[in-house]
Amino acid sequence: MTALHSAAELRILAERVLAAADTSPDNARSVAAALVAADLDGIATHGLARLPFYADQSACGKVAGRAVPEVARPARAVVRVDAANGFAYPALDAGIAAAIPAARECGAAVLAVARSHHCGVLGHQVERIAEAGLVSLFFANTPAAIAPWGGKTALFGTDPIAFGCPRPGAPPLVVDAALSVAARGKIMVAASKGEAIPAGWALDADGNPTTVAMAALGGTLLALGGGKGASLALVVELLAAGLTGSNFGYRASSFFDTNGDPPGVGQLAIFFDPSAFGGGDALAHCEELLQEMLKQPGVRLPGERRLANRARLEAEGIALPPTLLEDLMRRAAHAA
Repeated sequence: MTALHSAAELRILAERVLAAADTSPDNARSVAAALVAADLDGIATHGLARLPFYADQSACGKVAGRAVPEVARPARAVVRVDAANGFAYPALDAGIAAAIPAARECGAAVLAVARSHHCGVLGHQVERIAEAGLVSLFFANTPAAIAPWGGKTALFGTDPIAFGCPRPGAPPLVVDAALSVAARGKIMVAASKGEAIPAGWALDADGNPTTVAMAALGGTLLALGGGKGASLALVVELLAAGLTGSNFGYRASSFFDTNGDPPGVGQLAIFFDPSAFGGGDALAHCEELLQEMLKQPGVRLPGERRLANRARLEAEGIALPPTLLEDLMRRAAHAA
C-alpha cells in the first residue's frame, strides 16, 4: 500500500531538500508551502514533482536560492518587486503583502514582479488576495511553448491567467487557466512513459499535428481556442514580461533543467478594492450572478473540484510516487 503523508510532513521534507541545495530557510519555507499546496489541491504537475528541478537549479545557481526580493513602490498604486533571479514564491509573498494595502489606499493597485521564476499554481495567489477582501487578475509568462497563430516557432509561454473574487460566506471564486490546450508537464509525463498524447494538443517541429509526445516537446503546444488563445498569450507576454522588463518566453530558459541563464520571467497582477467600485455592495451584486449559474442542473463554479481535493487530502494525507519520495528523502539526508 502506498504511504500517505500529511501536508506538514511534506513541507518539512521539502524544506530540507531545498536547504541541502543552498536555499535560505525563508525561501525554502515559502517554496515548500506552495508546492505542497498544489499537491493538496490534486495538481501534482505543480507540486512536489517539481522539487527535484527546483533543487538542482538552486544548487547550480540557475535559481538564486538565497535571493532576497527587493520591494519598491515607484507610484502610489504600483508595487514593484525584483525577485533577483530567485524563486517566485518569496517574491510574490513580499509583493502581495505590499500591494494589498496599496489597493485599499488607492482603490486599485498593480503588482509587477521582475526577474522571477516558475510561479506554480497561480490560482493560489488570487485566492489569498480574495481572502483579504480584494478582487484580482494575475498574469504570468513562462518559457516559450506556443507559436504565434500561423507560425511554427514557439515565442509565447503557456502563460497562465488567474482571477479571484471574494464571496460572502463562501470560499473565494478562483479561475485559473493556462493558455495552452494541455500543460507541458502532461506531455512530459506521456513522453517518459512512451505514451501517445491526444490529437489537438501539439505540433511537431515542422508545424504538423502530432500525437507523439517527444515530437510535441520538440515542437509547439497549441493555444487554447486557436488564434484567440494565441492572441491572449501575446497580451500576457506584454503585461507580465514587457511591462516588468523581464524575459519574454522565447528568451527564458527552461524551468526543467540546469542549462542556461536564469529564466528571468515576470508576473503582473491587478488588485481591486470592491468597496471603491459600483456604489453599494459590489460583492453581493457579483454573488447574484454566481447564484443564477448554480440554479442550472449540472453547473458548478470553477475551483469546486480543487477545494474538494484539498479537504479530502488534508484529512487522508498525500501519496507521492515511490521513486519521487525516495529521491526527495535522499536529497534531504544531505541537509545540514
